[in-house]
Amino acid sequence: MAYSKPIDSAIHIIPEPVSVKVNEGHFRLSSSTRIISTSSKENGVANMMQRMLNISTGYHLRSEKHETGKENNIIILKLNQFPDTILGDEGYTLNITQHHVVIAANKPHGLFYGMQSFMQLLPPSIESKAVVPKVIWEAPCVDITDYPRFKWRGLMLDVSRHFFTVKEVEEYINEMAKYKFNVFHWHLTDDQGWRIQIKGLPRLTEIGAWRVPRTGRWGTFKAPQPGEKATDGGYYTQEDIKKIVAYAKKRFVTILPEIDVPAHGLALIASYPNLSGTQKQYPVWPQYPPDTIDNVLDVANDSVWIVLNKIFTQIAELFPCKYIHVGGDEANRSFWMKNPDDLALMKKEGITSPAGLQSYFEKKLEKIIVSKGKRMMGWDEILEGGIAPEATVMSWRGEEGGIEATRMGHHVIMSPYGSTYLSQIQGNSLIEPPGPGMITLQKCYDTNILPEGVNPDFILGGEGCLWTEYIPNNRHLEYMTWPRALALSEVFWGTKDKSTWSDFLRRVQVQFKYLKTAQIKYATSIYDPFIEGVKGDDDSMKIKLSAQIPGLDIYYRFDETNPDNFSPEYHNKPLSVPNGATAIKVITYRGGKPIGHQVNGPLSWLEKRMRK
Repeated sequence: MAYSKPIDSAIHIIPEPVSVKVNEGHFRLSSSTRIISTSSKENGVANMMQRMLNISTGYHLRSEKHETGKENNIIILKLNQFPDTILGDEGYTLNITQHHVVIAANKPHGLFYGMQSFMQLLPPSIESKAVVPKVIWEAPCVDITDYPRFKWRGLMLDVSRHFFTVKEVEEYINEMAKYKFNVFHWHLTDDQGWRIQIKGLPRLTEIGAWRVPRTGRWGTFKAPQPGEKATDGGYYTQEDIKKIVAYAKKRFVTILPEIDVPAHGLALIASYPNLSGTQKQYPVWPQYPPDTIDNVLDVANDSVWIVLNKIFTQIAELFPCKYIHVGGDEANRSFWMKNPDDLALMKKEGITSPAGLQSYFEKKLEKIIVSKGKRMMGWDEILEGGIAPEATVMSWRGEEGGIEATRMGHHVIMSPYGSTYLSQIQGNSLIEPPGPGMITLQKCYDTNILPEGVNPDFILGGEGCLWTEYIPNNRHLEYMTWPRALALSEVFWGTKDKSTWSDFLRRVQVQFKYLKTAQIKYATSIYDPFIEGVKGDDDSMKIKLSAQIPGLDIYYRFDETNPDNFSPEYHNKPLSVPNGATAIKVITYRGGKPIGHQVNGPLSWLEKRMRK
């Protein structure tokens, strides 16, 4: 990033712009400020900006059309008369002086993103849902030129494992749009629930959308009991879908629908048992179904293809996105190998492996997708056995699937589970809510969507994935998304290499104030201490303490009392365990004030992990 002077503390935009020049002075918003759009094409963004500013300022700003824009105290939104080839469709320039704000772009997309950057330059109170009095609404004078490197900047939300309402989905889309994400990947179906109305297939929402209620830790739930009613779940009507699609469109977010087949299909099969090879009546499961349950569609069954054609016809009509995601992951192909019809199909088609049979399924499905005027996308398992000709791959099992797909000439979205799966916990497992694995904020920031060996011409961008097995409510959904999605937004916008981790940390901690004002439940796990048992020279356990970010003071106690900044301070040297101690309690401070949560580490638990 290019600066005319040292970075101003007020410049904390995420994702980081391509170029920022900081000038002297500020633009002050007042009740007489006017928002001016130079043509009707800017009106949508201008009206949205007006509403966003008025909520917290209480100014009742006007949005109007004006040709010259020479007055003072104005915000001008304008489309370039002669398109700037550097900016592309989503880039913008933002010029702020003491007298005016000018956001210019080639397309309304760019105006929208310029508006979002401007909002981040105003005080955090701008995110308030009510009028905030006595605030000086100033933005620093800057010249910003900004545009994304990658076209695809996505977040995925799984609404099958736990259902989220229309309002909650819209709020999620609104928050991601603030940080310039432009694709909302909607995982609408899985073993635990079918979430979209399909006309002509009523059992999908009568049966497939509901399961027996369970509360607690995922993976510990009892199986559905005989006679137990399925009352937990929900679904979106087609009118709901249209409403959310329109909401997203206003925020320049495309919705990518996912119907997961041939596996993860228990909710579909519970609704229509004839679609599996076993044709048994199963209930929708409250967690992962056991391997004995057939949750895979029968490839050789003509009814499967009739149903899929009906489903994807309506999906194509409901979603303007040029892609439809068809899943394709984690198929238990052993059920096909036990089915005489599937074995006969393999013999007839000269298919020699279960992976080859799935490839047959994917290629046949792609023809349906293409016939609806769409392109097919799937998880990287669709590479196995031979990929469908025009399919786009979402590489989740690491970088290898993406590298292979680009070498074969297929477009790729990079979403490696090791750094983009936001369903994993983000801090010390002793105090974080449960979840699989761990991805810290820095791990997200270090995501590389252009790994060595990949053909960059075929990388569309990246995506963060939020699977909701361990996310039963909307507040925890927010907690697991933010701030890690801020790191991913910077990676996917494509300017991360211009910054440093330390500067991103500075900016993200300022963004905490905006999230707090917006009443978003973000995680502060970066401040919490880590406790690790390590082997000493005599094979005894020593205790190593650390934090995710530099500059924190770490205090501890072994004597069962709670530590504070008068307790012993850790100085990067492993600690010996006093005789009789059973736990260590640790807390972090910054500037003489506690900043992280206290973590209590049982020594027996730490030693067990060390030995393991």
